[in-house]
Amino acid sequence: MTALKELGVADQVCVVGVAKGVDRDAGRERFFMPGKAPFRLDEKSPVLYYLQRLRDEAHRFAIGAHRQKRSADIGKNPLDEIDGVGPSRKKALLARFGSARGVSRAALAELEGVEGINTELARRIHDFFRNKP
Repeated sequence: MTALKELGVADQVCVVGVAKGVDRDAGRERFFMPGKAPFRLDEKSPVLYYLQRLRDEAHRFAIGAHRQKRSADIGKNPLDEIDGVGPSRKKALLARFGSARGVSRAALAELEGVEGINTELARRIHDFFRNKP
């Protein structure tokens, strides 16, 4: 409600909170509206059924988006952020050091010893990990 008031639309939007019933039983949901006492709908009400489906779909969407974001974050590798490190150099670095963390701990001379990594790129990789917070 605070956010809606700050946007100046609180009086234009009907806000209803839904709480699952005791033991999270479907059909025992309680509804909350600002300035009104909590209420329940009849367990056989088509409106209740619709609101349950609406809530479930909102949850499914939010959970799916969260899983997708988490999966994308898991697949990220800091080496992908370094200009000049493509798939083959990334593979060579990971083969030599085992992980991005291993690469981050490598000395400049060790990085230069990896096939396909010249002195300039080794310096860029080394600096990338040393300048990261």
